[in-house]
Amino acid sequence: MSSPHETRVLPTGRVLRREPGWWRSAVVYQIYPRSFADSNGDGIGDIPGITAKVDHLAALGVDVVWLSPVYASPQDDNGYDISDYEDIDPTFGSLADLDALIDALHARGIKLVMDLVVNHTSDEHAWFQESRDPASPKRDWYWWRPARAGAEPGTAGAEPTNWASFFSGSAWQHDERSGEYYLHLFSPKQPDLNWENPEVRQAVYAMMNRWVDRGVDGFRMDVINLISKRPELRDGPTVPGRPFAWAFDQFSNGPRLEEFLQEMNAAVGLDERHLLTVGEMPGSTIDLARRVTDPANGELNMVFTFEHVGLDAQPGGTKWDIAPLRLPVLKQNLAAWQDGLAGVGWNSLYWDNHDQPRAVSRFGDDSPEHRVNSAKTLASVQHLHQGTPYVYQGEELGMTNTQFADISAYRDIETLNYHAEAMSQGLDPETVMHALSVRSRDNARTPVQWDDTSHAGFTEGIPWLPVNPNYVFVNAAAAVADQDSTFHHVRRLIELRHELPVVVEGRFALLLPEHEQIWAFTRTLGQQVLLVVANCSSTPATVPAGSLPDVTGARLLLSTHPGAASPELAPWESRLHLIG
Repeated sequence: MSSPHETRVLPTGRVLRREPGWWRSAVVYQIYPRSFADSNGDGIGDIPGITAKVDHLAALGVDVVWLSPVYASPQDDNGYDISDYEDIDPTFGSLADLDALIDALHARGIKLVMDLVVNHTSDEHAWFQESRDPASPKRDWYWWRPARAGAEPGTAGAEPTNWASFFSGSAWQHDERSGEYYLHLFSPKQPDLNWENPEVRQAVYAMMNRWVDRGVDGFRMDVINLISKRPELRDGPTVPGRPFAWAFDQFSNGPRLEEFLQEMNAAVGLDERHLLTVGEMPGSTIDLARRVTDPANGELNMVFTFEHVGLDAQPGGTKWDIAPLRLPVLKQNLAAWQDGLAGVGWNSLYWDNHDQPRAVSRFGDDSPEHRVNSAKTLASVQHLHQGTPYVYQGEELGMTNTQFADISAYRDIETLNYHAEAMSQGLDPETVMHALSVRSRDNARTPVQWDDTSHAGFTEGIPWLPVNPNYVFVNAAAAVADQDSTFHHVRRLIELRHELPVVVEGRFALLLPEHEQIWAFTRTLGQQVLLVVANCSSTPATVPAGSLPDVTGARLLLSTHPGAASPELAPWESRLHLIG
């Protein structure tokens, strides 16, 4: 039974209070520390840099900061390869710096959610180093397996299964010291933990409890649905021309996933302490997400679904196999999740994050003519579905994809591995580079554009990743000064969420599901109806007569085109009407 609220005094002396269900009306802001703000001129963002910018977050009105990993790490995957869960990497600062950030955020009424990366560790973590000894008590903390029967260890085809890694190549790495292979669904420097071992689980829960005791308000759980694998480890189906098979059903959403999540919830007191929990769950179904987020099951508050960010890829292909996306397909997909979780579970709402290209370039129109209204319109649609919105750093500024002319400019391990594999297979270089320009994770990782000074005010040094050249006109200083900017539109959307219960609790209904330009829906709570109508195209759109609720006497809450009242919507125009 959870308490009505949790109130306690932090080591800093500040009082922390969390109410039940507070995250339903909250807006989360994700910070990718490496690219947010650099305080010491080394070209890499850090925790003191974040602390110096908390007033920007307070002015935007967000309730929560989700901090991508700042733990000790060799930085093979920019911090998602953790070598010590309970220390801060010197690249980003110190534990004292993190305490100061927590205090600065809490002083402004903003909570902090940490990234929890426990499907895998770094191969430099002490646990893994111990496990390399076949006689070690920690041998079973990871997935060690012998070579395939009859095969010579370390040779092609000797891997225990034919599974492909998310980052290209085999998901198995031969370790000469051990004489066996270990599983790594991502980089070889990210060996997978074996959650079947109860000692692993208890070590993870103990670590989580120590972070909560330090003042952390919740966890974003990286690829959490991969922690339960199918113990038989069967081969996946082969595809001509590809030596390794995609075997997602073998290592995701396994038979013990919900058991592990329930055990974690109880051991850490996730519900009892009113912590925000969101699980990154690629390949999750609506039914699974509904169960996982059903409060009666004691698992998670919400999950990140990936269906909508996979709709612009070729069926059966990879993220690099780009396909056109029709608006009806996108809006009907999100509506299915709204309907599927309604009344029981809870949705997370996002366009952008550190792994996805910039939304205004991907789903909108980032041309100088339409960028601002396009970013505003996408924000309106996102924030007014039912669920908890996530704003990725720079999204409130309408930041766009970047353009790198040469592979040498990229830093992302997934991008570099794909390019090398594609070139080895003889794919067209121009086609490959175009795919990178559209899909690479580095699009989201270029430094935040604070002003129009050198390196966009991100650093006094040389940034680890080049700043997008459009920083001279797309930057925070300009956006905050312009009351008609994307920043202020997002700020007003956040204010509406805090002011109007219909935004949080209202029932969702999609309108005009087949319309190729217009995204329209209602949110209904009692006698009150919120109507959202948006032209998600770069040409004018006419609303079919009689297709939307009558807005006579309704209150226009927010519009991308103030003063517009005709039935025709301008390019990337959105309107929010409150009826009743």
